[in-house]
This record gives sequence, C-alpha cells and structure tokens, in this order.
Amino acid sequence: MGKGGFFIWLFFVFNFCSFAYCAIVFNITSSTPLSSSQTLNSPRQIYELGFFIPNNNSLNQFIGIWFKEVSPQTVVWVANRAKPITNSSANLTISSDGNLKILDGEGNIFWSTNVSASSNGSIAILTDEGLLVLRDRISGATLWDSSRSLTDTLLPGRFLAYNDSSGETLLATSWKTENDPTFGDFRAGVSRDTPPQAVIWKGSKLHWRSGPWDRSKFIGIPEMDADYESGLTVIDGIQPGTAYLSVSVLRNCTYSTFMVTSIGSLRFSCWLKERGWYTRWEAPVAPCEVYGACGTFGVCERYAPNLTCKCLKGFVPKSVQEWNNGNWTGGCVRRTELSCGRNGNSTTNNATQGGIQDGFLKLSGLRLPDFSEFLKVWDANECGLQCKNNCSCSGYAYVDAIGCLAWTGQLVDMHNLPLGGQDLYLRLANSELGNGENKKKNKVIISLVVIASVAIICAMIYGFIKLRTRKSFITNARNESPRDSSHGFMWKSPIEDKDPLELPLFDFNSILVATNNFDTANKLGQGGYGPVYKGTLPDGKNVAIKRLSTSSGQGINEFKNEVKLISKLQHRNLVKLIGCCIERDEKILMYEFMSNKSLDTYLFDSAKKAELDWTKRFNIITGVARGLLYLHRDSCLRVIHRDLKVSNILLDEKMNPKISDFGLARIFEGTQVLGSTHKVVGTIGYMAPEYLLGGMFSEKSDVFGFGVLTLEIVSGRKASSFQLDEHHLSLLAYAWRCWSKTRGVDMIDEALADSSASEVSRCVNIGLLCVQDHASERPTMASIVSMLSGEKTNLPEPKQPTFTFHNVPTSSSNAQSQSRSTCSVNNMTETVIEPR
Repeated sequence: MGKGGFFIWLFFVFNFCSFAYCAIVFNITSSTPLSSSQTLNSPRQIYELGFFIPNNNSLNQFIGIWFKEVSPQTVVWVANRAKPITNSSANLTISSDGNLKILDGEGNIFWSTNVSASSNGSIAILTDEGLLVLRDRISGATLWDSSRSLTDTLLPGRFLAYNDSSGETLLATSWKTENDPTFGDFRAGVSRDTPPQAVIWKGSKLHWRSGPWDRSKFIGIPEMDADYESGLTVIDGIQPGTAYLSVSVLRNCTYSTFMVTSIGSLRFSCWLKERGWYTRWEAPVAPCEVYGACGTFGVCERYAPNLTCKCLKGFVPKSVQEWNNGNWTGGCVRRTELSCGRNGNSTTNNATQGGIQDGFLKLSGLRLPDFSEFLKVWDANECGLQCKNNCSCSGYAYVDAIGCLAWTGQLVDMHNLPLGGQDLYLRLANSELGNGENKKKNKVIISLVVIASVAIICAMIYGFIKLRTRKSFITNARNESPRDSSHGFMWKSPIEDKDPLELPLFDFNSILVATNNFDTANKLGQGGYGPVYKGTLPDGKNVAIKRLSTSSGQGINEFKNEVKLISKLQHRNLVKLIGCCIERDEKILMYEFMSNKSLDTYLFDSAKKAELDWTKRFNIITGVARGLLYLHRDSCLRVIHRDLKVSNILLDEKMNPKISDFGLARIFEGTQVLGSTHKVVGTIGYMAPEYLLGGMFSEKSDVFGFGVLTLEIVSGRKASSFQLDEHHLSLLAYAWRCWSKTRGVDMIDEALADSSASEVSRCVNIGLLCVQDHASERPTMASIVSMLSGEKTNLPEPKQPTFTFHNVPTSSSNAQSQSRSTCSVNNMTETVIEPR
C-alpha cells in the first residue's frame, strides 16, 4: 500500500470511528440535543434511549428506552405515546424553559416533561436503573424522571400506587397492539381494598384482579404459591389511604420486567443471555378468569380441559340454556332458600327462634370472591360465629396473615386453584348440607360429650394464650398466626402507630429450637448489642437471630425503635426484618440470613480481603449509597441511621450490601432537617464533629459516616487502626495525604491486584467531600449517588479535614470506647458522651 493509500485508509477509519462515537451520547443539554441517528446510553451501557419504529413497518416514530444488549429490541418506556413523530427532522432537546421536549424542525411539540424548570439550564441523563432523569444543572436537583410517567412496563424499583391524600395515582397502560405503543385499552394498578389487590381495568370496567395481598403474595395467583418468588411487594398503610406495588429482580434473572400486555394480562418476564425472554407467570390465562365471566356464585375451572364455569354446590344456573351455550355471565341462583332471615329478620339466625339452622359448607382451593369485608377478628372460630349470627353474611374465610374476611349478598369472581387456594365457608340451607335429623342429633350428642370432657382444659389454654399474646398473634417456627391488620405496621401512619411492636412475633421456644438452644456452634458474632446466632426454621429457611444482652447499653426503647423502623422500610440495600420475640426478659430480633456475614468479615481479614475485588467494593459503596438515599429521601419515613459503619453492612450470597442495625436511628417528620440529643451514642471514628461534640445530627451526619466507610473500603484499613500508626493520626489524614500526592490512587488496598484508577480516585474524592468539617459543605446522598454513577464528571475539590479525631487506648479515657474488630452480623460499638 502506497503512502497515499495509507492516508486514505487512515482518513476512512478516523471518520468511521468519529461517527460511531458521536452516535452515542451520555447526556442531553440545550446545546447537545439527541437526533434520530443518536442514542443516549446509561453509564454502564445497560439501557439505551433513542428513536425507534415499532416492528420497522410503520411511518410513525417514537422515543423510547430499551435494553442495550437484549435482542430483539425490548422497549420498556415510551415518551410520545399520544403523538407519534411523522417526520425525520425531530430531536429530543432541552428547551428554553428548561423542559425536555421532542421538537421537529418547525418547532412542533410532540412531547414535553411539562414541569416548572429553571431557565438557567437543565440536563437529561439515562440511569443504569432505566430512568430518564431531568436535573437542574446548578443544584443537581431532580426536576422530573420517567417513573412519573409509566407506560406498559415496570422495571425493578418502579411501582404502581395510589395516594388518596395527594390524589396521586400511578398506573401502567398497555400498548394498543403488540406493535403499536400508543395508548391501549388496559390499565394496571392497585385497588383501594383492604387488603389491596393488583387489578386490570379495561376502560372503566374491572377486567381482572389478583386476589388480596397476604403480606407475602397475592393469594389468587397460584404461581406465587408454587415456587414463591413473585418479584412483587405490596406496601400499604404507611400513610392512610396509600398503597404501593413495587417490582424487584427475580433470582437467577439478568433482567426482569412486569408489564400489562395489549391483550389485558399481567406478565412477569425474566431474561437470561443463554435463554432470552421467558414468562415466569402471567394472569389471566383462561377466558373464564376475566372478571365476572362466571357470574354470581359461579366458579372458573381454570385448569379444566374445557376451561369452563360451574355453579357452587347448592346452586343451579340461572339460565340453563345460556349456560349450555357457554354464556355464564348470568351466574347461578340458590336451589334452596335459606332459613336464616326468612321471617324478615335479617340479622339473627332463625335457629334461635326454633327454626332449622342453616349451615356452612367448606369449599377448599378457591381464589376468594371479590368485595370482601375485613373484620377485626383474630380467631377462626370467632370469625365463623360473627358470620353465622348475621343473616346477611353469605360466607366467610379466615386467611393466615390477613385475618377474617366476610361476604354479604352475592359472591362473584371465584376460581378453583390447584395450588395456593383458600378455604371458603359458604352459607347453605340445612338440606343442601346432606344432614338428616338423626345425624344432626348424633353430632350434637358427640359434640357435647367432647366439649364436656375438654371444657376446662380449653378454657385454661384459651385464657393463657389470650393473656400471653395481649390480643396480638403468636407465630411458631413453621407458620405465623394472623394478626390485626388494622393495627399492624402496614396499616397505620407512623404518627398513629401507638404500639410499634405489632409485627410477626415468635415464641421463645421456637427460637430455642431454631438455634439448638443457642448452641455456640451457631453463633455468628458478638457485638455491643449482644450475640447473633444462625437459626434454622422447620421449613429449612436460615435466619439470623439477634439476642439483646441484659448488659447491653441498648434497652427496650432502642429495641422498639429498630423493630418499628425496619418493618416499615423495604429496599434491596436494607436488611429485611422477619419477626421478633418479647418474652420473659428476652428481646430478640429475627432477620433474613446473610450468608457472607458483615463487611468487616472480609475487609479487615488479611486472608479474605482479596475476595473483595475492586468491582465488588465499588458495588458495595454504590449499594450503601442507594440504601442511604432511600432512607433520607425516597422512603415513606425520613430516617437518620446514626450508626453507619462496616460491621453494620451485611453481605448476601452475591456480595450485595444491606444496611442493618437501626437501634439508634431517628425519624425526621415534615420539614425537619436537624435534631439534637444530650446523649451522644454511636461509634468513635464514624461520628460527625457536630454530633460528637454538640449532639447535633442530620442527614449530613450519615453522610460523614458514609465518607469514613468509603475510605475504609478503598484502603482496606479500619478507621481505628491508625491509633498506633506513627505516620498518620487518622484515616482521614491518611486519605488527604494520598489525595494530595496521587489523587487518592495509592490509597487502594494492597491486596487488590486490579482496580480502576479513575473509580478509586472518584471514591476517595467523594469520601473526603463527605467528611468535610462543616455539614453544609458535605454533599447530599442524592448528589453522592449521582457522582458514583458517573453522571457528574466534574467533582468538587475537597478541603483538608481538620477534624481528624483518632482513637486512643481505653485506659487513657473513660469517656470513649474503642471499636472492637469482632467479625459479626450485627456488631455494635456504643459510645456515650455527655456534652456540657
């Protein structure tokens, strides 16, 4: 190849690479709009936003978000559903009023965020969670994000919701057809029932419902019970008149989506690289599952060969001809009139007047009817008695973890389920039950003999249980008994919550069995709170059991505080509380089991720290930041943790971090931004100067602790390990020296073979920003998450921290206590300082 040919080849390669690079952008501003030939990418190349033509067979264009590596293209969000783009000159840009808009060459608007944005400029970015976010360029505040404008698909972290106080409702709306993203006929949301249900509407009519949420699953979706990992969680009653249905990633799935389809079904899908998309569960799948398809007192035989309807026992089709023709909507009617209420008394059973008493037939394996009434009754027998004594009650059910449900009038929308169905007790005339008078008399005699034989024993047991539970429920190691949902955590606002311990309770004997009588072989660690044990429930599930030591500095208030907070908070980076035990002098918390224990188990162990490569460490830093952001801004409560440290970060089987130990946390209400205390508690080395010296705490106190935690993760050294270091007074001084010399790169743990110098430098930069002396100079967690994700490329320069408190031997001060290096699941070191 001659010299001229070489330069032509070089020119071609340069232009091709330039074109390929320019086709991908990472933010949108007023000066850098997104054209039809470009795509906006998330920082880690997970999601992509751009122009697309559905199925490549339409003249209409849309702007949407899809998975970058998934083929065929799977669109999860669409902007301009109401107004497709019909020409090629359109682009997505920031307009003069700060809004994100789709404009064509003539200035026609196809879509806009329509928020009150600052005129001094905005910026749009695509996050690794699949969110299109509009931010103020100066303050970094979020002005709008695509979670406020749902389409047909929910990604992990998104939710359907209603909030009666604000009037806010978040619904997902289907595509018109499989290849047409415009608005379809079906909408999915959360019902206002108690308990709530997932529902689909077709226009204004109810099309399908899931059955009530029993605090772990929807009891009308059998796939949830067969191998329960539905990917859905309902949080209701955090505030009165609110409910949220959130989506999470399914185990062993690279990506998960939850969508309402164009044919009116809810579908939860999983994507694996070697398999592609497959459906984990979908409903409805049978024609008779459509709401009301079987009419009143009719049952959908979902798994029957001909997918038909049938009448409940004691009922016959209202119109035999229509029923035989496959039109079941007319439903069924009673074959025999009820005795109860026949003489005009609609509230008392005629048996008390000498009539033949109606009875109840147990029907098993049902998705329960719609329009249930939630009764505040916490005993199955009492539930049945209330229905029996009310002639308007046509049936009842007692569901574990929900309680007593009753129905009046006609029953509608029932399905036979081979798995996960419930027992319905249906009121029928005595003759429909097949009971003759002799059989009835014999039954009464036998019952009387049995009752007389055990009356005293039953009365003693009943009284003992009533006294012991104090009108709450008791769970054993296998099954939790029902509790009063109207008074439980999920049904009241935090202000109304008078008894913060009303959540699943385990009796002490169950704890003894689970831990093999607190066998030392099951001990996971020891902290200031007390020992933590591994427990195994009868179903084989492992749990972590945290036992409050009688000598612990924490008492019942801290215990109640932790129970109250964790039961209300749900996030992938927060540890999940399963239940508790308060019996005798015991105060015990039961958590989900973290197989990799706490972060200090690996980070400060010379033999194990290499297992935490840089990718894992960076993911841990990012996960903790997101957990704190949830606590500070995104949760139903505004929570200040006050004891963030390495031993309070637990690791699951995939090394994902979860923040634990909320015994010292505080709730901020309304516009409160600052709190104070005369009793400073926490761990030396992690406490912000304004808190340690003055008792003042805020969100920025947690930010300081996060900064210390970040520097520990980067360096692999404890904040307390510098007390005997002759070169550095503290971890902060060491970090500042490394930052001054090499922008923090040489601070990286020597145990790591490979690391990203840019990410290490960024983490040290963020860590030093977080430990600034003055709280006002520290960033918020929202800004920190943005910095970690790479959305903010130009990070502020930190100032040298002057508050470089270092630990000293315990003998030199009675007012300070050192952090122990114990590896534990929930290690707590408590320092108490009384400021003057």
